[in-house]
Amino acid sequence: MPRFRLLIALLPLAMLQACGPDEASVATLEPPEPGETLRVATRNAATTYYLDRRQEPAGPEHDLVQAFAEANGWQVEWVPLGSTAEVLEALEGDAVDLAAAGLTHLPSRDERFRQGPSHTDVVEQLVCHREMRPMPREVEEMAGVEIRVTADSSYTERLESLSNDYTGIAYAEDPRTTEMLLAAVAERQIDCTLADSNIVQVVRRHFPHLEVAMNLTRGDRLGWYLPAGHRALAARAREWMASPEGEARVETMQHRYYDYIGDFDFVDLRALNRRIEERLPSFLELFVKASEETGMPADLLAALAYQESHWDPGAVSPTGVRGIMMLTRNTAESLGVANRLDPAEAIDGGARYLADRHDRLPDTIPEPDRTYLALASYNIGRGHLLDARELARELGKDPDSWADMREVLPLKADKRYYPQTRYGYARGYEPVHYVQRIRNYLDVISAAIEWTPLEEPTAREEAVAGNEG
Repeated sequence: MPRFRLLIALLPLAMLQACGPDEASVATLEPPEPGETLRVATRNAATTYYLDRRQEPAGPEHDLVQAFAEANGWQVEWVPLGSTAEVLEALEGDAVDLAAAGLTHLPSRDERFRQGPSHTDVVEQLVCHREMRPMPREVEEMAGVEIRVTADSSYTERLESLSNDYTGIAYAEDPRTTEMLLAAVAERQIDCTLADSNIVQVVRRHFPHLEVAMNLTRGDRLGWYLPAGHRALAARAREWMASPEGEARVETMQHRYYDYIGDFDFVDLRALNRRIEERLPSFLELFVKASEETGMPADLLAALAYQESHWDPGAVSPTGVRGIMMLTRNTAESLGVANRLDPAEAIDGGARYLADRHDRLPDTIPEPDRTYLALASYNIGRGHLLDARELARELGKDPDSWADMREVLPLKADKRYYPQTRYGYARGYEPVHYVQRIRNYLDVISAAIEWTPLEEPTAREEAVAGNEG
């Protein structure tokens, strides 16, 4: 299956005309004054708004709204709600100023609310279990398939339209989130569901048996909505999103939350999910202990160890690195690790080594870029990373930005650049892929550590809390 790559919708202002109900029947509301509060409805989800491992707000919608608010001198009051229906109800009752909840821009919603800017292009996808037979590959083949979708979502409108045009297509609305329905498909509790492609992109790593049967749209836009009376605020939001600052913020959001996911690898992710159940419990306490002693998050250490050895404490490479953290002899000796094949020693040593890479970076580097650069240093060595940071400065790039550094690091293997660096040639493309894979593994492992092996599978499903169209 070809890779789905998230696209960015940044339309010219002339194409972003104010959309909403009849102007004569709607009272105009003024935007907040500087220093006042912008009330924002959202949902807890990986593709919208959530609290990260440091209990700090994060998520694609969070980052964009926060930047928009800062540009206008506003505080943000987040109002997390349980469903798309509740978000829309809050808009209709003027309980919030803005909804940033992964909402699809739809004509039916444009009639009720003021359309804000769009920031992400997606397609709606029919998702089934990869072993389903026959797999519906054409719309006509959806007849007779059990399809459940999140209630009051854009998916219901899509299926209602298809059921009018094709015989035998039926569906049921469900109170569960899109993620929960995707989990139900993975567990073969239902045949298929509909989901936006960005949600599928994220969730398939947790449930690799999900398969995209077909795309049902050519493209939909996700963006913000406002109460009908917020015409001026909607115009200001559209103007900001289309500005150079807004475009840069959207690009940064894309880099942070989606670009690293890369190609879907069913075999790799199936093996990871299996090893989470079979191997991770044996080492989890060691990762937690190492986290407590070094400050490096336990799930990050687990993801690093999985990338290095697939949690095999006896792993040995042809180059002589060994153990669950694949330490070199010299590194192990410098850390006081006597036996690299002892998982307790190796995990402690690897955690201290990563913490050292992290601590040696300038304090001015923000998270998560600081962690990604530390991981790159763990892989390629501090000297080569310093070379790449200096090269970034020479090229007008930001050495504190992982988005820029992942473009510069491969130049350490380019003969036009590496002869002028202090430490010379290095396979600079390797740390880029290395960090990308760890970030992918981290998302899956984080959910597993949250639910722990002793809880029921449904708790794991809840850990990847849902978003809906």
